[in-house]
Amino acid sequence: MTEQTREAVQAYHRARFDGDVTAAAARLAGTFAFRSPLISSGDARGHLDGLAGFVQVVTGVDMISELYGESEATLVYDVHTATPVGVQRTAEHFRVRDGKIESITLIFDATLWHPVMAALRGKR
Repeated sequence: MTEQTREAVQAYHRARFDGDVTAAAARLAGTFAFRSPLISSGDARGHLDGLAGFVQVVTGVDMISELYGESEATLVYDVHTATPVGVQRTAEHFRVRDGKIESITLIFDATLWHPVMAALRGKR
């Protein structure tokens, strides 16, 4: 089961940072929840809607740690961005059942993201 968890999480992580929404969505369960300091969503579509825009500002990802259990995983990584935020240290916790990701909790300091998000909202 741990290998199934590892495969699901690694495939999702790769697809997300490659901007492949279809492949990322294929790893999510029908019942899915997402939480981060900036957004929350009760379904996969709400979570993935902003993916393309986010990936456009990502210039690299450096994995620091990967921890896998039977039905959960935690990744810790640095996201390099082409924004005033620069490098964002991030922890991401996954709950997995039957090879599908049921929930993701993203943990990071959102302080520097608030003015970036406000500027993006002002451009719409």
